[in-house]
Amino acid sequence: MKYLCLNGPNLHRLGKREPAIYGSETLQDVAEMLENILRVYDSEIELKQSNYEGQLIDWLYEAEDGDIDGIIFNPGAYTHTSIALRDAIAGIDVPVIEVHISNIHKREAFRHHSFLAPVCVGQISGLGIFGYEAAIRSLLKTHKGDLY
Repeated sequence: MKYLCLNGPNLHRLGKREPAIYGSETLQDVAEMLENILRVYDSEIELKQSNYEGQLIDWLYEAEDGDIDGIIFNPGAYTHTSIALRDAIAGIDVPVIEVHISNIHKREAFRHHSFLAPVCVGQISGLGIFGYEAAIRSLLKTHKGDLY
């Protein structure tokens, strides 16, 4: 199985940007964690990050056109603003799980609404980088059967 992990604006600064909110782990730490989990199941993942909405949309469509079996997506602040990303997710036949490192429902009121969650398989928030692990295990369970 092949998976894609997309990360939106400012996530290239993970580990440096507001560590009290987002922790000290980096995107490299996320990539290594996911690769280690997937190695056991003879599966792989590609991790990408962009600060640009259009690039993220292109990658979503490329995932459907390629052989991607599931997507973990941390859209960052685009969660609360991007109808274009919502429409792209709704327009592809690949399961997408929305992930947020911080608990968006405990933060500022403008962060409580997600335009993306209604078109995703699920949403995980507030578990730190372990939200990515929960997401990949959920996608694996969907494709490989009960792995727990």
